[in-house]
Amino acid sequence: MLLTALVLTGLAPAVVYGQNWDASRHAWYSSDSNNDWHNAVPIGNGRLGALVFGSITEKLTLNENSVWSGPWQDRVNPGAKNAVSGIWNNLVAGKITDAGNSAMSNLAGNPTSPRAYNPLVDLNIDFGHGALNSVSNYSRWLDTLDGTSGVSYVKNGVTYKREYVASYPHGVLAFRLSASDKGKLNADISLWREKWIQSQTATLGSTNAAGHSVVLNANSGQSSNAINFWSGARIINSGGTVKSNGKNVSISGADTIDIFFNAETSYRYGDANQAQAELNRKLNAAVSAGFPAIRDAAVGDFTALAGRVMLNLGSSGNAGNQPVPTRLKNFRNSPASDPQLITLMYNFGRHSLIASSRDTGPRSLPANLQGLWNKDYSPAWQSKYTININLEMNYWPSSITDLAETQKPVFDLLNVAIPRGQDVAKRMYGCNEGFVLHHNIDLWGDAAPVDKGTPYTVWPMGGAWLSHDAMEHYRFTQNTTFLRSTVWPALQQTSQFLFCYLKLWNNYYTLGPSLSPEHAFIVPNSGGLSQSGKQEGLDLSIEMDNQLIRNVMSDVIKTCSLLSLSAAECSKAQTYLPKIRPPGISPSTGRIMEWRSDYPESEKGHRHFSPLFSLFPGNRFTPLVNNTLAIASKKLLDFRLQSGSGSTGWSRTWAINLYARLFEGDSVWSHIQQFIQKFPSDNLWNSDSGPGSSFQIDGNFGFVAGLTESLVQSHVTIEDSKTRLVHLVPAVGKNVKKGGVTGLVARGNFVVQSLSWDDGGRFVDAKILSRSGGLFAVRVGDGKGRFEVSGGSGGIVAGGGNGANSKGIETTAGQVFTVKAVA
Repeated sequence: MLLTALVLTGLAPAVVYGQNWDASRHAWYSSDSNNDWHNAVPIGNGRLGALVFGSITEKLTLNENSVWSGPWQDRVNPGAKNAVSGIWNNLVAGKITDAGNSAMSNLAGNPTSPRAYNPLVDLNIDFGHGALNSVSNYSRWLDTLDGTSGVSYVKNGVTYKREYVASYPHGVLAFRLSASDKGKLNADISLWREKWIQSQTATLGSTNAAGHSVVLNANSGQSSNAINFWSGARIINSGGTVKSNGKNVSISGADTIDIFFNAETSYRYGDANQAQAELNRKLNAAVSAGFPAIRDAAVGDFTALAGRVMLNLGSSGNAGNQPVPTRLKNFRNSPASDPQLITLMYNFGRHSLIASSRDTGPRSLPANLQGLWNKDYSPAWQSKYTININLEMNYWPSSITDLAETQKPVFDLLNVAIPRGQDVAKRMYGCNEGFVLHHNIDLWGDAAPVDKGTPYTVWPMGGAWLSHDAMEHYRFTQNTTFLRSTVWPALQQTSQFLFCYLKLWNNYYTLGPSLSPEHAFIVPNSGGLSQSGKQEGLDLSIEMDNQLIRNVMSDVIKTCSLLSLSAAECSKAQTYLPKIRPPGISPSTGRIMEWRSDYPESEKGHRHFSPLFSLFPGNRFTPLVNNTLAIASKKLLDFRLQSGSGSTGWSRTWAINLYARLFEGDSVWSHIQQFIQKFPSDNLWNSDSGPGSSFQIDGNFGFVAGLTESLVQSHVTIEDSKTRLVHLVPAVGKNVKKGGVTGLVARGNFVVQSLSWDDGGRFVDAKILSRSGGLFAVRVGDGKGRFEVSGGSGGIVAGGGNGANSKGIETTAGQVFTVKAVA
């Protein structure tokens, strides 16, 4: 019954204008956004995005993901290569502050920051309807399953409706405006931008069916090599009269108005004629297809992705029948009364990933710090790609919630960044092989250090983390073509840089100068260190770096084996791996140590959990892999949270994932509730420190990943690493009600087609599909409850109790296995 209910609830037809809202699916509102950026709702097709304000006089903030603040910049510090060895020597000698000062002078980029993500245009539509208080029956909504948005209200007895669609199949945004009475629809339509407009025109078509055009062309503001873009809206009206003042199109007395929008940029088209031809090709095709076909194709495409996973955490009853702002307010006082708000937040996160990250060609761009949506020329943290946690967090839910194809733009950007990183490796670090990335990149793959401060500037491990993510993508998909074409080049280049940059120190291959992302320590008055008492960030043998290096070497060895490679890196990785410094546990606190020595941290509740990378998203600190390191990890995690960590939305969701890996289900559920109580804005966007603070979309994605990790984990292999362990309900807390989920994916390309549990997370049953064949085993909950696996040629396989895991089960692609709890 559970699965039937999930399907019927999750895949019901789109609700019509405010009737019968699904509390798990629809974010709906009974008033407009009041022109508040954090209250408007986002839609997108992966390249083009629209933020729908829903005002009576409508404003749509539109974005195209390659509109940034300018061309590539060569920011490499010319003093870098000659300074690196001296900085290393200072660190070895304990002259931490001297090393940091030299690094800031000689390694920091000039200018210190890469390019920033910029807005495209606003589409303004004036209906002549006045203010919100002049209409009745107002509603607006976002449908997280089909990716559409809409507005409806009554004015003078006429119902006015707006439908907003972002079409991936047609590559355009499409909007329909309508009135219940014929001839009652008026609209003045224009495009607007604050800066660097090159031309702006409006022209009327020979017929209404041919369409009318509003065009705005602009650039990023430089006198040469600027990013140019061309944007246009094609307007089709049914009925009414049309006029234009050369910049606006004004329609009076229409029945319906359809608007199709597109923009193209010089990032993807070096020739202006090519860009404009593509702009018009898509708009012409959209006009020819018509709005209903555009809408149907877009909804079918979006729903096919979003509908792969359906989550049921129980019903909220009347608590779920309220507008989102009311639900958020009530949740702060009574979180247990609205479990469907948690489901809605989960669905909103997956909606946002589909909307902001799709394969749109060889230069696809991934979701940035704000996903796809931006209204500012100087957005928070430049809305770029921060690769010391944030970009990676954006894609934590991609594979596990069966959206692996949304990650393709990350690897497109990585391909752009590798040549930049090769140049920086050579010019900064004297490494003639390999590539390096620091803690931020832009759309050009700018690989030079970013900003200027010892806790964050010189971190040459961004490439290592992205290479790890590529290998994880393979582990989920089992796509050997991707392993050969994308993973191996990234791993090979990363390892080549490490073989160059690592030095033997205290009998370990050691990396430095480097840092633990964004966290400073206080130089102690011990160990021969000079200038004690100062806050510094730069050092050598950073714990997170060692974990990443160990991953790279292991992944190189694994890939060489899978692809039968004989490259030099294969044998060198085997030599280096045993000589990476093992994790340190503080003798005084029992916590994982962040630096080479037990330095006092400058911020006990720091937002980054960098030394716990190997707990999540890595796996070497997890209880089933190394319980000693898991215990030390938990002590550090508890200490950070008790000291105020989780102070940003993304940090809190990282903590959710970490507790899930520790099998701390009650902590997972508590932090899920605390996240929703503190961080979401009214449009469900994650914020930096609470509603009204800067928007960062990574927390939305981290939330999805953390909840999912509480339901299914698959980071462990057993039986000599040949068998993938699929762990069901590993961290579901005692306050979680009866529920279920469909469609989650485990590494090895095993799909948990269905999973259900009783109150408190007690496992009931599951079905597991093998999409690629191979061996898998099952573990349930804490390993004590007994279960049976059936469906293979070997008959029923028992597990749980004293055995904990089932034995390995051989599969072929397409086989489905049933797992059931037994008394």
